[in-house]
Amino acid sequence: MRELGRIVYLGLMAGVLGTGTGGLLLSYLKRPRDDFLGFLLAFSGGIMLAVVFQDLILEALSLGGVLITLAGIIFGVLILFLLSKPAVLARRPDRDLVMTGLFVGLGISLHNFPEGLAIGAGYTASQDLGFSLALAICIHNIPEGMAMAAPLLAGGLNRTRVVLMTISAGIPMGIGALLGGLLKSLPKNTLAGALGCAAGAMLFLVFYELLPEALRQSSPAISTFGAIMGIIVGLVFLVSL
Repeated sequence: MRELGRIVYLGLMAGVLGTGTGGLLLSYLKRPRDDFLGFLLAFSGGIMLAVVFQDLILEALSLGGVLITLAGIIFGVLILFLLSKPAVLARRPDRDLVMTGLFVGLGISLHNFPEGLAIGAGYTASQDLGFSLALAICIHNIPEGMAMAAPLLAGGLNRTRVVLMTISAGIPMGIGALLGGLLKSLPKNTLAGALGCAAGAMLFLVFYELLPEALRQSSPAISTFGAIMGIIVGLVFLVSL
C-alpha cells in the first residue's frame, strides 16, 4: 500500500507541477489584447501540434501500430466534437476564450491519463524508470500548461484561478499512475489507443478552437508566425528530454 501511495504521489507531482508551472509562468503576463492575443493563441496551438506529432502519435505508433493509432485519433476527435456542440450554443463574446481554455484543459487531461499509466507501470518495473518518466513528463507538461492558460487569461479570469485550473489538468495523471500501479503491466494496444485518443482530442482543439480564434483576433501573418514559434518551442522542449 505504501508503494502504491508513492506511485500516485509521483504521478500527481509530474502532472500538477508541469501544467501548474506552465500556468504560473504565463500568468505573469497581463491580459493579452488584439494582435498579441492572436499570436498567443496560435503559439499555444503550435505547442499542442508539436506534442501531438513529436510525442503522442509517434509513441502510439510504436506501441500499437497504424490501425489502433488511427482508431484512437478518430475516437478522440469525435469525443471533443460531441462535447463542443452544446458549448457553442451557450457562447457569449468574452466567454469564448474561457470555453476555449476549458476545452484545451480537457484535451490535456485526456493526454495526462495515459502518461500516468506509463509512470505507474514503469515504477513497478523499476523505481529509476518511474522517476525518469515522471521527470520527463513533468518538464514537457510545462508548455501544455501555457497552452491552457493563454485563452483563460485572455478571457478575463484572474491569475490565481487560472493557475489552479492548470494544476487541476494534471490530476488525471495521478489517477492514471494509480491504475498503472495496480495493473503493473499494460497491454501495448490499450496504451496506444489511449495516446491516439488524446492526440485526436488535441488536434480537434487546435483546428476547431485555437487557430480560428487566433485568426479572429489578429492578422493571418501574426497567427501563422505564432503557430510556427509554438511548434519550434514545443519541439525544443520535447527533443531536449
